Amino acid sequence: MKVFTIGFTRKSAESFFETLRRSGAKRVVDVRLNNVSQLAGFAKRNDLKFFLHKMCGMEYVHLPELAPTQEMLDQYKKAKGGWDQYERQFLELMRERQIEKTIRPDQLSDGCLLCSEDKPHHCHRRLVAEYLKKHWGNLEVAHLA
Repeated sequence: MKVFTIGFTRKSAESFFETLRRSGAKRVVDVRLNNVSQLAGFAKRNDLKFFLHKMCGMEYVHLPELAPTQEMLDQYKKAKGGWDQYERQFLELMRERQIEKTIRPDQLSDGCLLCSEDKPHHCHRRLVAEYLKKHWGNLEVAHLA
């Protein structure tokens, strides 16, 4: 099973949608807690759903159970908390939520996890993919540029 990941920050709409279209993904799985912010530009929930369907022939799915809590986000982003602490807290949250049991593999198969961060290194979408790979085993992860 293959899962892609992508962030929309620092990408033009053209680059973002072309990358998705060429990837072979069948759906975008939005793992953001806040997916309607004006700061999201073309990646606001309803706009994104429309663009994905019209431009890429892709589905849009929002799975907020794969997002951090608002408290975690605030501590990391606003209070300038460290990545190591955020990563530990987020992985613990995934364990508590038992996402490996509550998320069905078919929800993610050939899907692309979407978050805002430009690169996956310090983004929870990478942590979700690695967590599920560890628990499901048969997961190939590709981070789209």
